[in-house]
Amino acid sequence: MKLPKQFFVTGTDTGIGKTMVSAMFMSALNATYWKPVQAGLDEETDTEFVTRVAELDESRIIPERYRLETPMSPHAAADIDQVQIKPSDFELPNFETEHLIVEGAGGLIVPINWQFTVIDLIKQLDLPVVLVARTSLGTLNHTLLSIEALNNRGIEVCAVILSGDEHQSNKETIEHFGKVPVYHLPMLSTINKESLVEAFQNL
Repeated sequence: MKLPKQFFVTGTDTGIGKTMVSAMFMSALNATYWKPVQAGLDEETDTEFVTRVAELDESRIIPERYRLETPMSPHAAADIDQVQIKPSDFELPNFETEHLIVEGAGGLIVPINWQFTVIDLIKQLDLPVVLVARTSLGTLNHTLLSIEALNNRGIEVCAVILSGDEHQSNKETIEHFGKVPVYHLPMLSTINKESLVEAFQNL
């Protein structure tokens, strides 16, 4: 699997496997990780999960630009925290590794503030996308709509990763209609650096 120097990991929904995919990339590649907005601090954050599972040191982690207390859409969590999120605050950080992996929040049209969504952030950062989707029923519509939205903004989709039980027909259909390479990440019985490196090698 060939990946660009810097790219954005987004998904067709929340809880879709973006952070697991990000952890897989961070385990297998010489990369730096950045999650610009974290909404929800009561449980392990995405940055903390990736750091722990991929066994990273601080030099490969860029701190979140915004850390919001409530596990909601960023625009709503920011309202609760009385924080004003400004698009101008998001700039690609400097990094010294071979890759930069930026992870989004939720799906493409999730609001970051009341005027600015995740897809707007991707466009502003001018990054190609790895799109994470489920393998189960409904994925064709959600995935192909997401690809269409990205194409309409002139954003490159370098790969789709289907997370879950294998479904060859869905993979073939998305490749045909989306005109993008599609890979499958199975459910892992053990989640650690070694299993994620192996999963990456088997894509």
